[in-house]
Amino acid sequence: MSVAAPPLLAVEGLTKRFGGFTAVQGVSFTVAEGEILGLLGPNGSGKSTTFNCIAGMLRPTAGSVRFAGREIGGLPADEVCRRGIGRTFQIPRPFRHLTLLENALLAAHYGAGGAITQAEAEARARDALRLAQLPDDAHATVAGLGAAGLKKLELARALATRPRLLLADESLGGLDAAEMRAAAEMLKRIRDERGITIVWVEHIMGVLLSVVDRVVVLDHGAVIFEGTPQAAQEDPKVAEVYLGPPEARAA
Repeated sequence: MSVAAPPLLAVEGLTKRFGGFTAVQGVSFTVAEGEILGLLGPNGSGKSTTFNCIAGMLRPTAGSVRFAGREIGGLPADEVCRRGIGRTFQIPRPFRHLTLLENALLAAHYGAGGAITQAEAEARARDALRLAQLPDDAHATVAGLGAAGLKKLELARALATRPRLLLADESLGGLDAAEMRAAAEMLKRIRDERGITIVWVEHIMGVLLSVVDRVVVLDHGAVIFEGTPQAAQEDPKVAEVYLGPPEARAA
């Protein structure tokens, strides 16, 4: 009898308090290697706090975050990155005085902890830019990049760290419908071609549900649903969180 592989990421009982306010309460879920998991919920549901506890931006108040079988909850962000977790940010903040290649180069060195040569870092940076469908020549600049281009650069910088797990934060924000579809397909292609596991935090459901394998939905800091995208669309609790109570929708 085959034994199921352990999850790549296991979040158990994750809680985060800010003074007397509990932003996340007892959140638990797992992510299998090679999976794309959507972490959904309306604004203020606890998605970003959960995400930041995994990525090392915040220290959990309680609970466990295990990556590849090892506890990472409470580790600083740079150490989490070097363990194999890359992340994008909802609001891109590239180094605008640097070229696209230089932005990706810095990320490659950061993810490796300075333990690679300049030639190796450049190879990783160029590969990441190509994956994100950005020019990898030495002269391409940030100037002129629109919302979609900046999101691609944010993704390229995360990919340049050579992550085993990618945390994608609000990758659809600020994009039009066509750009949203392209961004979603790009994340799916990165998983399919490179085997990178993805946790995608988003409050926009539509396009994401066509790409992810499974979803976890948060509301008021707690998990209210976990299952397939189709089941999420049919779940009354999820509908109420996004659309309001039935009587309000009827009105």
